[in-house]
Amino acid sequence: MALKLPNFQDQLIPVERATRVGRLIALTAVVGVIAGLGGIVFEILTEFLKHHLLDGLAGYHPPGPAGQSELFEPYPTPFRPWILAILPVLGGLVGSALVLWVAPEAEGHGTDAAIDAYHRKRGVIRARVPVVKTIASAITLATGGSAGREGPIAQIGAGFGSVMSTVLGLSAQERRILMVAGMAAGIGAVFRAPLAAALFAAEVLYREMDLEFEVIVPSVISSIVAFSVFTLAFGADPLFATPGFRFDDPWHLLPYTLLTLAVAAGARTYVAVFYWVRDFFKHLPVTPILKPVMGGAVVGLFAFFLPEAMSSGYGLVQAAFTGKVGLGLLAAVAVGKIITTSFTVASGQSGGVFGPAVVIGGLIGGAVGLVSERYLPGISPPGGAFVIVGMAGFFAAAANTPISTIIMVSEMTGNYHLLVPSMWVCVLAFLLVRRHTLYEHQLARRTDSPVHLGEMMGEVLKILSVREAITGATHEPMVTVKANASFKELSRCFAETRHSCFPVVDANGKLLGVVGEDALRQALTIDGLADVVVAADLIERAPTLIPTESLHSAMRKMVQGKRDELVVVSDEDETIPMATLSRRDLIAAYDTRIQKTLEEVEPTQGWNIMALPNLVRRAGRGRRNG
Repeated sequence: MALKLPNFQDQLIPVERATRVGRLIALTAVVGVIAGLGGIVFEILTEFLKHHLLDGLAGYHPPGPAGQSELFEPYPTPFRPWILAILPVLGGLVGSALVLWVAPEAEGHGTDAAIDAYHRKRGVIRARVPVVKTIASAITLATGGSAGREGPIAQIGAGFGSVMSTVLGLSAQERRILMVAGMAAGIGAVFRAPLAAALFAAEVLYREMDLEFEVIVPSVISSIVAFSVFTLAFGADPLFATPGFRFDDPWHLLPYTLLTLAVAAGARTYVAVFYWVRDFFKHLPVTPILKPVMGGAVVGLFAFFLPEAMSSGYGLVQAAFTGKVGLGLLAAVAVGKIITTSFTVASGQSGGVFGPAVVIGGLIGGAVGLVSERYLPGISPPGGAFVIVGMAGFFAAAANTPISTIIMVSEMTGNYHLLVPSMWVCVLAFLLVRRHTLYEHQLARRTDSPVHLGEMMGEVLKILSVREAITGATHEPMVTVKANASFKELSRCFAETRHSCFPVVDANGKLLGVVGEDALRQALTIDGLADVVVAADLIERAPTLIPTESLHSAMRKMVQGKRDELVVVSDEDETIPMATLSRRDLIAAYDTRIQKTLEEVEPTQGWNIMALPNLVRRAGRGRRNG
């Protein structure tokens, strides 16, 4: 019996793939470490500036959530509302000057910028952006701007992932993955929600409950690492401390349905006001640096009369869990936060929109809870439970991220017993507000992303052969020309056919090369040349194809050679031309395969572009089985 040796060549690809995956995991962990450290720096810088500005100058020291420890002793400064009104104006001036002069893409909420970089910029973020975003966002938050921390930390983590990928010369796909992993790492650390952050990073890229599944595992790894690093400095307790609310009565879903309507209406209003303010400032005929200053003036006006509507507002939500906030204040601050957040972030200051959305949703939930306890005492859950569910439902609707938000709020509050009502409210609110989103760079679904459109077309072309394209009904028969064919004969061939090149053959029908329309045009520009030139004088060397070659390979050769048509030669003898393959033939074969696959789908399934990846796989099986 002959000994059969293993084919080591076949094992190279799996080994290479394993090496690439291992390298990506290691780099993902590095991104998590840097994002965790970045979160610590950002947290300390923000609290330091708040301590000296809001607390030291204005005497305003709002309470924070139970899980956020105090880093500095409060100043004994008396409350000065007039200084409190001025601080957002100064913050808008300094922060906007830094952003406009150094890194204009760092303005606004960073999560949306990261989404845009993923879909349209190959994951590229300039190295200066994370640094500028850190400082500018800390200034915004420390001067009382109503903004969140997830946008800045998301762009900080995403920026480092992008920069590291560029420095290491990684591919665009790896850069995008590390960028999203960095975004997840930052959010998971700052909000103490590593699982939800990983899902959020994959879900926030799309509006229609679609997921970027290839980033989930790297995002989980980076988020865990960042969370672990961050908690070394600030502890691992949930951001909020909540009573032990539970869902133990199905009748509770009725008042929770009323909450759904309230948070859906609030989220719709939040998005509408935010982009109305953004458009107002975009078309305002003033110098760009003054726009955040004007936005800060509006925030300062609210701060003078309603200081709870500025800064984070987490302390008010913490108090609402135990029913210590009245209905009037809950409603007033919810409305005020919608306005102050819009004028802070949409005017051009740097900050996130997730934090304010969670606060607004919690306040709306608290207000609905108080009303429910008063008028539906028999079937109403405790009012504090509405706060948790409202936090989840509001942002799920405003950001079109129902799945990750359910888990996000559970991790932030440490309460996993309200998953059922949270699922109910988040999904229904999402369906009611799905056409509107805080993140305008979200795409509807994966198939709308430029990243995946090319990939999906490429998968179809890989499963189609050149033979299928040149035997199609729309394929135009090959026309060859003899080496001694005159210029007049060549011109007639080009005029009477749709070919852009013609195989030139010798007396035995062997391929010598091709004559393309560019060579013909060049000959026309030289006086008298057309009278003496023959086909052999215009021959060019061009790539050839064989019938068993994939259309993906054919397309690559066309792009690299800058040609619209290539000659197909025999498998046995590359000097024997069999046909020509044009881009039209390639596209026709692609369309035919997709149409055939669609016809094989059962009518009851209907057609949805979301099913395109499955159709691609079905098309591949059809070719292999056929």
